[in-house]
This record gives sequence, C-alpha cells and structure tokens, in this order.
Amino acid sequence: MNTQVFRRLWSDVEAQDIAEYAVMLAVILVIVVGTIRLIGGNANNVFSSVASSLGQ
Repeated sequence: MNTQVFRRLWSDVEAQDIAEYAVMLAVILVIVVGTIRLIGGNANNVFSSVASSLGQ
C-alpha cells in the first residue's frame, strides 16, 4: 500500500515538472521571437540606410 502512495506522488510531481517546463519554454519562445522581430526590423532599417548611402 505504501508503494502505491509513493508512486502516485512521484507521478504527480513529474506531471507538475513537465507542465512547468512547458510554461517556461513558452515564455522563452515568446521572448526570443519578440526579440528577433525587433532586431530584424531595426537591422533592415540599418541595411537600407547603408545601401542608400553607398548608392549615392
């Protein structure tokens, strides 16, 4: 009987860990995607400015 209780607690903790990792991964992905979009837009402006300066 004790082993069943221990197994149930172990599986519940694993499920919580997996859920926590999934939430952390989602937050990290949102931050990374937002940063890449921000840097990508700024980089495009910089390259366009340099290209127009070189063309003149």
